[in-house]
Amino acid sequence: MNEFDSKAFAWDADANRVDRARAVAQGIRAGVSLTPQDTALEYGCGTGLLSFALQPFLGHITLADSSGGMLAVVAEKIAAQGMTHMTPLSLDLLAGPLPPARYRLIYTLMTLHHIPDTAAILGAFYALLEEGGSLCVADLDREDGSFHGPGFEGHPGFERAALGEQARRAGFRRVQFETIFHMPRRVGEEMRSYPLFLMIAGK
Repeated sequence: MNEFDSKAFAWDADANRVDRARAVAQGIRAGVSLTPQDTALEYGCGTGLLSFALQPFLGHITLADSSGGMLAVVAEKIAAQGMTHMTPLSLDLLAGPLPPARYRLIYTLMTLHHIPDTAAILGAFYALLEEGGSLCVADLDREDGSFHGPGFEGHPGFERAALGEQARRAGFRRVQFETIFHMPRRVGEEMRSYPLFLMIAGK
């Protein structure tokens, strides 16, 4: 069991996570033209908060994660709401060959900073997108390491210019950033606010 398996069933109880997903969904809708014919992949979907916010505006959505606990919650939510155009999928894009499906839209929320090889995952996203498709990445701006605290092995957020250059090297065009949300978090005795960006890039 990984750390996300143990957190899955209480994940949606955090109002800040719900608000964050709604803000990112609004940003994606403002920056990308969505249609009911578009197929989409959410990578690192967690409990699917972002995909459930976007599902009225998209066609089939594949909700992918490597956490069995998160995917179990997703499956329960899909069944409870009678969604026929949403499918959970256990997937690690850097652990094997790419799946055969291609997508009009790929999006992630607070996932990229957990993936060690940023260049490799951006390359995988590019390969999985249809020509003319869009990638939307919402994640932390570079921070001092306090968001996760000691022992975290991922990235302490990202410098926008450096991430944008990595996206362009992967083949993406029209790379744009905006601040999409401020995530509150208690650090010791202090409440801090961590800005999140939304990067939108086209293929």
